[in-house]
Amino acid sequence: MIAQKVVMSRAAALFGVKAVNKIILQSTFALTTCALCTTAVANGLALNEQSASGAGTAYAGRASTALDASTVYGNPAGLSKLKRTEVSGGFAIVSPKVNISDAQSSASGSNKGDSVPLVKVPFGYFSTPINQDLTFGMGIYVPQGLINDYESGFQGRYHGTYSKVQVITLQPTLAYRINERVTIGGGPTINRIDGKLQNDLATGALNAGKDTHITIKADDIALGYNLGLMVDLSDATTWGITYHSKVDYHLKGHTEVSDSPGAFGLDGKYKTSMDATLPESIDTSFTHRFNERWTGYLGTTWTRWSRLPKLEANIRVCHHSVSN
Repeated sequence: MIAQKVVMSRAAALFGVKAVNKIILQSTFALTTCALCTTAVANGLALNEQSASGAGTAYAGRASTALDASTVYGNPAGLSKLKRTEVSGGFAIVSPKVNISDAQSSASGSNKGDSVPLVKVPFGYFSTPINQDLTFGMGIYVPQGLINDYESGFQGRYHGTYSKVQVITLQPTLAYRINERVTIGGGPTINRIDGKLQNDLATGALNAGKDTHITIKADDIALGYNLGLMVDLSDATTWGITYHSKVDYHLKGHTEVSDSPGAFGLDGKYKTSMDATLPESIDTSFTHRFNERWTGYLGTTWTRWSRLPKLEANIRVCHHSVSN
């Protein structure tokens, strides 16, 4: 096993594959591909970087503050507080650090760490009042993402060499002012997920010292929704709450096998499917304006990560099947 110390505010899910095939494939391929995984700490698909103005407050108070059109994501009810047409956009640069320590394995190879490359996270928003009480908004952003790219010859290559999962969301939104203190908002989310996973299989003893390479690619588009409520408790204090729904994905793609032992004839592409549910979250916060110079934010976010213990790819190789 390779113990990893992950120094970053992200974490990863567990990626695995399960093969469905003849007995001969089960013994040489399906059992070993269960080692395809990338593990880390618990909430690593989530990204905070959906807003430039939010970054300025360290993403505190997003549910109770409407600084610009990016409130489409932070709290759609906040659109009612924007009095004119606004456009907001940009990108964030994420540069996490990953250190590997106490590596213990019988496999040969290196453990350089820093497997997460520099990543750009784009976002863009638009809002415009329709009338005194109703406001329309549109946003495109990246709510979830993860990438690991280990060096060639990585000692943990039988668990994973590369993994990338990215979700891009388009969200049309309406907000309505109920009265002078209470606003609500919400809209559907159109979410596209793309995933790519790679690992090696330890087939050197059967394959003139060469490892077998496995690459899985799959994608899907699914619907969710985002709801928000914002209440002015006083002229100086606002409370807000935002609900981001779960999204059920049914990814389809292919698995490519290369450099496998020639005697088994496994090289090629196979149809692959994955079911994954990215979890719902609730964000609530208070914003208090002490005076013209000082504003305080207090908030918390809850996410049901238990919905995502792992992603498991089902590889369709032939019509004969066995249980693994």
